[in-house]
Amino acid sequence: MNNWIIDDKITQTTGGAVVKWHDHRFFEIKFEGKKFHGELVLDNSENGELTIRVNHRTFQVKKTHPLDELISALGLDKPKLRRLKEMQAPMPGRVTEIHVKVGQEVHPGDALLSLEAMKMENVLKADGVGVISSINIQAGDVVEKGAVLFEFE
Repeated sequence: MNNWIIDDKITQTTGGAVVKWHDHRFFEIKFEGKKFHGELVLDNSENGELTIRVNHRTFQVKKTHPLDELISALGLDKPKLRRLKEMQAPMPGRVTEIHVKVGQEVHPGDALLSLEAMKMENVLKADGVGVISSINIQAGDVVEKGAVLFEFE
């Protein structure tokens, strides 16, 4: 008996399908006398996950492992998030816009501010989690590399 997770739903199979690869991306599946055409959309096999498209439908596929339940119970399947303490300017430039407020909680990827440097506008984003405790700059300020822009709780 094999356990698979397809679109977040556990599916058990006893029989198998025959998969014939045409190249690194396209394949054909023969199952219960029927033929299906497939495409590998995203290969995240190091985490046991694939995104495939079969007959124009997209599926998230993951093969379960006996240790998955234990790993989840121990909380080891949660990504580690870095707690932010402060954010420094990665380059000199002029602050064009501040996207956050004091007391706001930020998460990885959240836009914090826009910094114009060398005639290009760069959006600086959070690379961890935290709550803004102070904003040390204002729109229009010119900052040097390494200047502390934000402090976090």
